[in-house]
Amino acid sequence: MKHNNVIPNGHFKKHWQNYIKTWFNQPARKTRRRNARQKKAVKTFPRPTAGPLRPIVHDQTLKYNMKVRVGRGFSLEELKPGFEAFVLDFHIRKNVNSSPDDRKKRLLKSQISLTEERRKRNITLLVEEVMAELEFVT
Repeated sequence: MKHNNVIPNGHFKKHWQNYIKTWFNQPARKTRRRNARQKKAVKTFPRPTAGPLRPIVHDQTLKYNMKVRVGRGFSLEELKPGFEAFVLDFHIRKNVNSSPDDRKKRLLKSQISLTEERRKRNITLLVEEVMAELEFVT
């Protein structure tokens, strides 16, 4: 034997099979998750399945600030314009799901107009759907 290595003297466990976690159910889990996602999408149809509507923002640093991604939430200034007309009914107000973010301060005019268009488009879809639900109930 060369070098200062340990001489192999393995003390193997007799019941090692009991301590192993197998992943044989991984494909079944994949299909189960997919089916659950599809059921959720059907159940909450006009609403987005990914949760509340989020704004489109630019990344932070010089290297990435030309890229666009989904942000955390709308600033309070973004939530105000063109929104009062839609928030007439309690049911509509409850169902218009936009995530707010009170930490956002400065905004570009172009960004405000983009997010306003995006929210108006989403809100009109939701308002139509909620009104149809209300007519169906009454």
